[in-house]
Order: sequence, then C-alpha cells, then structure tokens
Amino acid sequence: MTTNEFFGKSIFLSNWFSILLVTCVAVLLRCLVAKFDVAKYLWGHNNEEFVSNLANNSKEGDCEEYLSALPEVEHVPYFGATITLPGGSKQFYEMANNRHSVRAFKPHPIPAFEVIENCILAAGCAPSGAHTEPWTFCVISNKDFKHRIRHIVEREEEINYAQRMSKQWRSDLRPLKTNHVKSYLTDAPYLILVFKQVYGFTKSGKRKQHYYNEISVSIAVGILLCALQAAGVSSLVTTPLNCGAALCRLLKRPINEKLLVLMPVGYPSDNCLIPNFKRKELKDIIFVN
Repeated sequence: MTTNEFFGKSIFLSNWFSILLVTCVAVLLRCLVAKFDVAKYLWGHNNEEFVSNLANNSKEGDCEEYLSALPEVEHVPYFGATITLPGGSKQFYEMANNRHSVRAFKPHPIPAFEVIENCILAAGCAPSGAHTEPWTFCVISNKDFKHRIRHIVEREEEINYAQRMSKQWRSDLRPLKTNHVKSYLTDAPYLILVFKQVYGFTKSGKRKQHYYNEISVSIAVGILLCALQAAGVSSLVTTPLNCGAALCRLLKRPINEKLLVLMPVGYPSDNCLIPNFKRKELKDIIFVN
C-alpha cells in the first residue's frame, strides 16, 4: 500500500478538518458551561462566600496569609439607637416626603458651611463594604470653579441631548422641562461632587480593594440627601453624562476616584417651580410575606 493510499483510506486523516471543528466546538461549549456555572453561583450566592470557596479549594501551596486592611480593634457592646427623632419613623417619612429636587437656587442667603460639614459627616457614617469608606466629597463654592464646571457640563449635555440620548430618553425627560442649560450650577452656593474610590491604598502604598464601592457611596449619598433636608437645605442629584473625566482633571482628583454624582446645594429661588408628581403608594413598593 502506498502512502497516498494509506492516508486516503484512513478515516481520521481523511476527515481531519471535521474532527478538528467538532473538537473546537466541544471545548468552547465546555468553557461556556463552566462560565455559566460560575455566573449562576454568583447570582445565587454571596460573593464573599464564593471567593472563600475558591480559596478553600485552592492548592495548599497557593495559600498565603493576608494582613487585614483594617486594624484589629476590640469589639465593644452596642445596645441600639440612643438618639432618635421625637416623632420616630413617621416624622422621618414626613421629612423625606417633603424633599424635592430643586433646579432653581438663590445665591443668597448661603447655608452656613458648618451645616454642609455636618451633613457630610452624616454621609460618612454610611455602611460600606469591609468598612473601606470609599467616598470623597468635594465641596465647591468658588465662583470661578463653578463656572468652569458649568462649562464642562453644558458642553457635554448639549451633545447628549442632540446625539447621545435616545428619543425615548428625551421624551421621558420632557415633563421635567430640562435641557442642556444648567444655570443651577452657578446659582447654587455650593456644589458637592461625590467621588467613589474604586480602590484605595495601604500605608505601604499597595493597592487596596474597595468592595461594593458604588453601592457604598450610593448609600452615603442617600444619607447626605436626608441630612441636607433635615437642615432645611435643598439639593439636586445630577449624573453628568461623559463629564466625569474632565471634572476629575479640573479638581485634580487621584486616579482611583471616579465621579458618581454632582449635587447643587442651597435654598430654592423665590420663583422655584417643581413638577407636581405623586410618589408611589406603600402598596406599590412593599412586599410582605
């Protein structure tokens, strides 16, 4: 038998391309199944538990003892809240329900800076993943800086409204009567720019992971809103699309910080108008079992 006859009669060699293709598809499917299992595990379980399981399943030689990013402090007794509102939860609800987003501010009077500091201190009491406290609150009152921030935001917002936003998005914003002009950025006495620290640094300069940084900072923003309302100060939560990098550069923020929200803060103007929206009723937002 000649060499050509041998190769021609061999089933495997004559169908090598089909066999190779089937093998590649099988490997690809196996990888997808593995990734699906991991994703399913993550959706159905706590992430820390998943990481812990991975660590326990790793080889003994791969294990390494890590130092905690937090100091090993003593745990002390806690017996619950001791400072409460006279009217309790009902009073807090009434205060929160009285809060509205304001887009027209008066430049004067200016809330005392101590009030802003106390509200930010309250926001800094928010819970955070592994107590990393991944937030930075930049308070801007300088007129020049406010004008520069407004220029950056309006430049991008004009493009957003003209090109980037879908027709549905613009339609959904129509009842709010908003556009790319953001006069409140220069009218409000203060602008609070809240940055999330995507990661931090240890004392030795090594990168330190910040767990659930966006969720943690979002909780802090919620507390900040309530603290401002409790102080009688109005606010507006804005998320300037495509402005984060420029605002980080303007304020010389470190590379590990990203802008989450920008909040004008002050007292409503004398001609301030808000849409008369109704909030959802309790039955529409609660599930009891």
